[in-house]
Amino acid sequence: MVRLISPIALTVGLMTNLVSVVATPAQDKPLSGEQVQFFEAQVRPILVEHCISCHGEKKVKAGLRLDSKSSAFNGGDSGPSIVAGKPEESPLIAAIRYEGPEMPPKGKLSQRQIEMITQWVKMGAPWPGSDAPVAASESAVGIRRPGYQVTDADRDHWAFRPLTRPAVPGSSDLNSKLQPIDAFLKVGLESKGLKSNPPATKKELIRRLTFDLTGLPPTPAEVAAFEADKAPDAYEKLADRLLESPRYGEKWARHWLDLVRFAETNSYERDGVKPNAWRYRDYVIRSFNQDKPYDRFIKEQLAGDELPDGGSEGLVATGYYRLGLWDDEPADRDQARYDGLDDIVATTSQVFLGLTVDCARCHDHKLDPIPQKDYYRFLSFFQNLNQYRNGGPTDEAVLLVDDASKRAYEVANLALIERRDKAQAAISNLEDEFRVEYLKSKGEKVSSADLEDLSYRFYRDTWDQLPEFDVLKAEEVGKLPNGLFSLANRSRDVSFGFVFEGTLIVPKDGRYTFYLDSDDGSRLSIDGLEVVEYDGIHGEGADNSGTISLKPGRRSIRLEYFQRQNGLGLTVSWSGPGFTHRPLSASKGGEAPSVSRKLTPAEFNRVIRREVPAILGEAKGKKYRELRKELDELKNAKAPADRALIATEAGPEAPDTYVMIRGNSHSPGEKVEPGFLQVVSRLGPALASAKPRAKTSGRRTVLADWIASPENPLTARVIANRVWQYHFGRGIVRSASNLGTQGDKPTHPELLDWLASDLISSGWSIKSLHRTILRSDAYKMSSKSDEASLAADPTNDRFWRFDMRRLTAEEIRDSILSITGTLSFKMYGPGVFPEIPAEVMAGQSVPGAGWGKSSIEDQSRRSVYVHVKRSLILPILESFDLAETDRSSPVRFATTQPTQALGMLNGTFMNRQARAFAIRLKRDAGPDMAIQVEMAMKLATGRQPSVQEVARSVSLMTALLGHDGSSPDQALESFCLVVLNLNEFLYLD
Repeated sequence: MVRLISPIALTVGLMTNLVSVVATPAQDKPLSGEQVQFFEAQVRPILVEHCISCHGEKKVKAGLRLDSKSSAFNGGDSGPSIVAGKPEESPLIAAIRYEGPEMPPKGKLSQRQIEMITQWVKMGAPWPGSDAPVAASESAVGIRRPGYQVTDADRDHWAFRPLTRPAVPGSSDLNSKLQPIDAFLKVGLESKGLKSNPPATKKELIRRLTFDLTGLPPTPAEVAAFEADKAPDAYEKLADRLLESPRYGEKWARHWLDLVRFAETNSYERDGVKPNAWRYRDYVIRSFNQDKPYDRFIKEQLAGDELPDGGSEGLVATGYYRLGLWDDEPADRDQARYDGLDDIVATTSQVFLGLTVDCARCHDHKLDPIPQKDYYRFLSFFQNLNQYRNGGPTDEAVLLVDDASKRAYEVANLALIERRDKAQAAISNLEDEFRVEYLKSKGEKVSSADLEDLSYRFYRDTWDQLPEFDVLKAEEVGKLPNGLFSLANRSRDVSFGFVFEGTLIVPKDGRYTFYLDSDDGSRLSIDGLEVVEYDGIHGEGADNSGTISLKPGRRSIRLEYFQRQNGLGLTVSWSGPGFTHRPLSASKGGEAPSVSRKLTPAEFNRVIRREVPAILGEAKGKKYRELRKELDELKNAKAPADRALIATEAGPEAPDTYVMIRGNSHSPGEKVEPGFLQVVSRLGPALASAKPRAKTSGRRTVLADWIASPENPLTARVIANRVWQYHFGRGIVRSASNLGTQGDKPTHPELLDWLASDLISSGWSIKSLHRTILRSDAYKMSSKSDEASLAADPTNDRFWRFDMRRLTAEEIRDSILSITGTLSFKMYGPGVFPEIPAEVMAGQSVPGAGWGKSSIEDQSRRSVYVHVKRSLILPILESFDLAETDRSSPVRFATTQPTQALGMLNGTFMNRQARAFAIRLKRDAGPDMAIQVEMAMKLATGRQPSVQEVARSVSLMTALLGHDGSSPDQALESFCLVVLNLNEFLYLD
């Protein structure tokens, strides 16, 4: 019998769960590894560094101690300081937010630290370990002992041992027909007195396999064909067909995107768009469809720009580094930079190595043999990466697929520059002629500014040297219409900075000298080349100069300036063929220097457009207008080329890396060099094989080679375990991103090592690993329950059955579109923007543009192509547990909550799809209700409905016609909505 989801039942169940959560204090429950890790890595260091000096054993202010679990929860003179699960009701949170008592009094915690403590309380304030004071000894904060060294005993943990291929149990038995996987599982089953479930039916298998490999339901025709195929290899042929489908890459890329925290926006207040991040998503889809060897997949993402044969694909792959959060106006820029590097360390170590190396940022790892020094050695591989600039000059690349496309782009770009310069030269010649004739005719000398399209960005901050302005958030932006660099738009006289950008009009081919005098630092660049710099704290009166050869035409110009203290001044001028010391900057008051009648670009254009016919004649007046129009079109034109969000380095030499004491970016300690994790590597200096190039240090290639090496004991184990997890619902190691000492132990360690070894021997082919797993009897088992087995192994640790699962968020949406006949199979390209309900949009502070404006076809594309905005996830995907985008997500958790049922029954999207489903049924099944019911059930569940189910469904539609006066179309739509809410549709097996 088919059962519907009941919103009431969901609500009751949820409330029951909530009551149980509230009734049981989190600190009294057994803690998960993730909770322990969060406290030790994020919370305990803050308490030690900022709290216990006043609220610890030696000093107890206000009766409050925060150095042990019981004292922290008991509180002080004013009562409890922490209300587990309720940060808004916790005095501790109010204090660190400076909402009342201001703690710590010497200075407010950083925003990140406040968020960490708030998140901890929200989690229920888990506090692991005994009630000993947090700073009673060095070991309490994760430092095992001074000079801690990794030992052979540490390396004896199962995941750190060298990977060897174990013998398959019973392989010497010539009568054995078991697949290797089943042979390994059989040993575990027999040890517990368990038997494997019988095989699943062919209907169950094709639905399971099609969803597993493509994320879509099989069509009724595909089900019928598979059932009719009696060939002994029918199942293998089905698996091969699905693995070769382009839909496979779309489904399995999503698993990887979960791991690398893929999103197309930055988070934080504005949650701005990451330009061209979608190209990374397309790269992952193509890589899975091509069955790119996994070791190559690793190397491209970590060092694709450094690979000799990386090409455009390697460049796009390095978008991996740009996917994380980015704060466009951090309170502490140095700390923000190290937070960004920490995100890369955390993601790289967890995704590729299955280790939480990031826990060693502030101290030696509390749980694994990873010294703090190893953390910074690991971080050092990424130290030379240019900071993310949200699409700035070091964030994007023109994609050049091969030498031919490179030449084509260079030719097109040069042609564009030549056209622009030619138009400007012709305009300049006419303007020179006009000035001469205007002086003769009017007796007045006029000239125009040498700078056009001049803009400024204003910053408020204090520096001792020129900062990297492009990674900072400007206080104000604007235009400078008078065509001169000017400080007039400042809002203060000290502690500020400017970046000016515009176009320099170069009149002739020749050598030009630029003069720069400032108080304090300044830097002038032409076409991206630094010409003259006058940095530091000083005063005016001794300018610096630089000379450069320039061709006539339009050249980009950039001037950076900062003022630390009193003095205020900026003077810029230039000289060249035919002129000396022509000013490029305004006077201190902001007005232009007095040099004849100096007109702004806009004023000069108005004069020449008005007077040129009379001064130079109609023909030249017409020519001037045509040239101006042409130049306006060419100003912002770019040679046609695809662009991608990529990672770049600052040059062949990387900056030094230091162990940051307590993780504080302002407290450098011992200097370290790049190095591998000691617990899994005895290799010598890591940089011995580094090959610096013109723009990169070569460090990341060294790291990528080590991670992707068959000799690395972790890499193959981690990915083999992940593939198993995505097929069976849980890994052989359940903590898929933590194979360390506090992660879950493997239920079948020999099987995992065999799978990992087999993956390497196949040339790191993921599709080969799929085939090995899919052909096992374990994968083809029924999911039906067995009372005896369930009692002996309730969590199915021994894989005696195949676990039932609910469809993922994307599978639900894509299946609905597929069943209703509206799904578009268009692949690749920028993210699409389906319509989002107005009430959801109304609750967003910065929802962004575009939602609902994509074409009807694009709105019906697969969910993997939906634009991923961190602060605004498509409601149906968010309701059904889309992966978190702020950090790596190794596992999807399937929750059950009321908004799922309410959205599925009442949502605009669902009701529109029910209408589309009804249209399809009327078109393909005709007017007969029974036939419509039969077709609907086949599409949604993959099986033939029973006679009773058909009759009951027809009765439902008939009752709707008589009960509330629904039309036949409305009755059919209501039935279609019911079908789309069936448990049998939403669950596999």
